[in-house]
Amino acid sequence: MHTLRVTKASSHKLQSRFCWVYRNEIAAYDEAIQDGDRVRIESHGGAFLGIGYYNGASEITVRVLSFEERSIDAAFMAQRIERAWHKRSDLARQSNAYRIVHAEADMLPGLMVDYYNGYLSLQINTLGMERLRPWIIDALIAVAQPKGIIEKSDAKMRRKEGLESAGGVIWGEVPQRVVMQERGVAFEVDLHAGQKTGFYLDQRRNRHVVSGYVRGGMRVLDCFCNAGGFGLHALREGASVHFVDMSDSALVQVAQNLTCNGFAPQTITKADAFDFMEAQVASATRYDLIVLDPPPFAKTKREVEGAMKGMGFLLASAVKILEDQGIVALFSCSHHVGIGELLTLALHVGTQEGVMLEVLELLRADADHPYILSIPNTDYLSGVVLRKISF
Repeated sequence: MHTLRVTKASSHKLQSRFCWVYRNEIAAYDEAIQDGDRVRIESHGGAFLGIGYYNGASEITVRVLSFEERSIDAAFMAQRIERAWHKRSDLARQSNAYRIVHAEADMLPGLMVDYYNGYLSLQINTLGMERLRPWIIDALIAVAQPKGIIEKSDAKMRRKEGLESAGGVIWGEVPQRVVMQERGVAFEVDLHAGQKTGFYLDQRRNRHVVSGYVRGGMRVLDCFCNAGGFGLHALREGASVHFVDMSDSALVQVAQNLTCNGFAPQTITKADAFDFMEAQVASATRYDLIVLDPPPFAKTKREVEGAMKGMGFLLASAVKILEDQGIVALFSCSHHVGIGELLTLALHVGTQEGVMLEVLELLRADADHPYILSIPNTDYLSGVVLRKISF
């Protein structure tokens, strides 16, 4: 195995169990290292720090697999995946769909695996993890005993890693649609064409929490609704729901999920959320509860200012069209716009709109998407539930 030495600053981070080494943190390395090779990481003084894999084409040049000096082999992969599987066993009581491997949070950087009612959806997004593919597949089959595995690897990320796109059924059979259950609500998931690995499982607990504020007869707006997760849970509590999204496929899923649960038809609108909210402000329409769950507006620090403006517009519009005592749930799926930023934004919007906003909940991703303190980027999903109060 090749050896790579890191700077003093990187050594300290690795000792705290941070698991990335950036290009500018490499002090010296064996010039025979090839992209994708596994490397022994040493401190500037030569002490062992970890074992990872290398890709000189990536700004994140080394990703750590182990902080122990051990072989990276089939037994290693089986142990890692079995540990991740058992860690999520309690979630099986809430749903038959959950993430079983969450990349760095399970010390398997570049790998994500979701379980959907007996089927697995897989992403391998880095060259170093691609080299471990046979062991990954074998371990998943042994541990999860799936009926089939479909690959949904992120084409953009793979290109950055020097990899070709990868997708499709890679083991067993996977039907076009899989029906999953979440706290009594059914969802039809298209694992072949759905977004990401199939469904936004990270919002499972948050859908339940938000639905706890719904009472029969409420008018609910589910904006950026995707497959309708928040709205479907609200319907179960007796609300009427207006679903809004730009994606045709998402709205088809909403209609299918309404039928799957035996719910009455609801208003479904294809629209840009910003245009829609602007039009709603100009109308006489009012809601009792609004969910704003946009895609990531700030994938980098440079995009935070623009993201805050966009989210500020959405929240201000929501406050305008909420009834007094109405509730808004606002989410950010960017590490760079966390709960602190959302609360700062809410304070500004409340002042601007002349209302008080009461904080009811502070929300994060569900337990199958762990937040590891030493890996800040694992804290990527944040939400606030606010009540509008006019005096």
